[in-house]
Amino acid sequence: MEKLSYQDVNHHVIERCKEGDNRAQYELYKLYAKAMFNVSMRITNDYAEAEDVLQEAFVSAFKNLHAYKAEASFGSWLKKIVINAAINAIRKRRSELVPMDERTLVDVADEASDDDTEWQVETVRRAIQKLPDGYRIVLSLYLLEGFDHAEIGEILGITESTSKSQYSRAKKKLLEIMKKPQFSV
Repeated sequence: MEKLSYQDVNHHVIERCKEGDNRAQYELYKLYAKAMFNVSMRITNDYAEAEDVLQEAFVSAFKNLHAYKAEASFGSWLKKIVINAAINAIRKRRSELVPMDERTLVDVADEASDDDTEWQVETVRRAIQKLPDGYRIVLSLYLLEGFDHAEIGEILGITESTSKSQYSRAKKKLLEIMKKPQFSV
């Protein structure tokens, strides 16, 4: 059976990059930098560190462009590099995921009604930034980047159930932060 590859809309730019064309590299950078910076920022929660991660990820991507097999979009491939670089930056800070208790996990029901949850995007973004690294990373990877818990577990080197637990705790903590009277835009 013949294996089909994904045809990226920017394949011509990618091919020029593989040939060492610096202008094509800059063009590819301009196409993806903003989105990849946002991914990095959501994970690192630090502007300067997110910029460093972005640069490191692009250097790594250009250096390893020969490994891109066009089985998915270039953006997906690059996003994985950015996520891994951001997580490595967090690890360098020696931050660890909040340890999981040995007790039975219970799903935390959302405590707010629909009327109470009409928060502005900026308020939610600021509240997410206040989460501990472990919570913020799992929440961002699950909700914002679309990874499932098995994938998150693989990326972070944790079990799927730990990822689910971190996500549940992150939601609960996020609601606590947002319900504080002093927390507002």
